[in-house]
Amino acid sequence: MARLRRGGPTGGSALTGTAGTPPGPGVAGWDQYAHRWARLHGGFDPRRAGPVVQGWLRLAHAVARPLARAGVSPGAVTAVGLLACLATPAVAAVGPGGAVAAGGLVLLAAVADSVDGAVAVLTGRVTRLGAVYDSVADRLGELAWVAAFWVVGGPPGLLLGCAALSWLHEYVRARATAVGMTRIGAVTVGERPTRVCVALLGLPLAGATGLLVPELAAGTATVVAAVWLLLAVFGLSQLLAAARTALR
Repeated sequence: MARLRRGGPTGGSALTGTAGTPPGPGVAGWDQYAHRWARLHGGFDPRRAGPVVQGWLRLAHAVARPLARAGVSPGAVTAVGLLACLATPAVAAVGPGGAVAAGGLVLLAAVADSVDGAVAVLTGRVTRLGAVYDSVADRLGELAWVAAFWVVGGPPGLLLGCAALSWLHEYVRARATAVGMTRIGAVTVGERPTRVCVALLGLPLAGATGLLVPELAAGTATVVAAVWLLLAVFGLSQLLAAARTALR
């Protein structure tokens, strides 16, 4: 995802160089794109990834090609994803039906978060500054998802813990990377794709239960927040263990 931070193999990882000049905006086929993508992600070849990861990256490549040909910038795609995230709490506040619709905004943001990096690779516009902007957009977007769960009825304390641990996860990875942890294999259960899935499934689930029994929406949001928190705790533990091994 994004314009390229070092991390998990689903696209959110750290920029270590430049993508080079492509033969033309959006011209690169899947094999060319995968080769460039691998160079920017510690040599991890997406063609050897599992079906889910490879399918997601193929989707990002397919969507990005016409955008690159049309001259759409990576930053514009990032902005669309961030706006979708920021709109999530307002849409969820409409009621149970709004919470269901908010899941669609999370999906739009998730797609944009992969497509912006793909556009950057295809157009040769991969930059370190773009990676910083993208990371900031990701963190703000996740805060908006937390706010959406609060609007639906999730407990503030539990949701604050979700946000804090998710941010700490990204901070630890950034610091460990800065001092030499380069293993892309340090992928945990608390990565951003997991947080995307929790919001993508959790908000519609809370809305759907609220449509059946209004009082159930808050309870569902609480359960989803608890799952998010548990995954964040385990993920941070995995990351700390991986950093200790890599930097010892």
